[in-house]
Amino acid sequence: MAGVYFYNGDWYDECPRVIGPMDHSFWMASTVFDGARSYQGMAPDLDLHCQRLGRSAKALGMIPTMEDGEVLDLCKQAVRKLPKESELYIRPMYFARGGFIDPEPDSAEFILAVYDSPMPEATGFSAHFSDLRRPARDMAPTDAKASCLYPNSGRAIAAARNAGFDNAIMLDANDNVAEFATSNLWTVKDGVAFTPAATGCFLAGITRSRVKKLAEEAGIEVQETFMSREDVLNADEVFNSGNFGKVMPVTRVENKEFQPGPIARKLREMYMDFSKSSQLF
Repeated sequence: MAGVYFYNGDWYDECPRVIGPMDHSFWMASTVFDGARSYQGMAPDLDLHCQRLGRSAKALGMIPTMEDGEVLDLCKQAVRKLPKESELYIRPMYFARGGFIDPEPDSAEFILAVYDSPMPEATGFSAHFSDLRRPARDMAPTDAKASCLYPNSGRAIAAARNAGFDNAIMLDANDNVAEFATSNLWTVKDGVAFTPAATGCFLAGITRSRVKKLAEEAGIEVQETFMSREDVLNADEVFNSGNFGKVMPVTRVENKEFQPGPIARKLREMYMDFSKSSQLF
């Protein structure tokens, strides 16, 4: 795939190999990242993604080596090195070199990968309820976008696909709906949009926050609430928000069929219009 990479002051057009078995991040997963998007030269909320990267590093015990603005500038440079029509994933990261169980705070290093990743079409996806759960905030570094949180999501996705679904809905330790394995979850009932309350067991995403603001601007009532399986199955619409596909409708949960609904459609259109304010070139 086409891409550009920045590491240790240099740009590469192939993925650099930077860690080995004695690096803390290799064996103890002291890696954090953020994910942003660029399409047609636009990169919505890129600054917020760069800011969250620094917070994630600190949450995992690392000292960021760059200011948020410096990370933002490098991400913009990377996007501009590739064709304007590209659909890109923007992934700045920190990883720790030193440490035994906990990482040495000042051993953090920065690396950036920006590469082709086509936007999925908003035709809809299916999901089922996973047997795997999101950890409580006193069980894992849920305040960080940390790589160590994702193997459980990967297991949930694999089980969903084996069962004939595209994605998984994960609950928290108290049987409340948390989110999809890869994105935040929304429902609509009687014209009101609902999304699970941010209890700290999952990242309340940057795209989630943007969609909430857009909904309120459109006069759509939004409620952050505790949500059950029945709330999802009895909804008029189900959709997601997330960096990879932005706003995507759900067409099936378990055996319940859904039609892509008007509120999800409107919020996706509003998000794409909002993206035009983030033109990089």
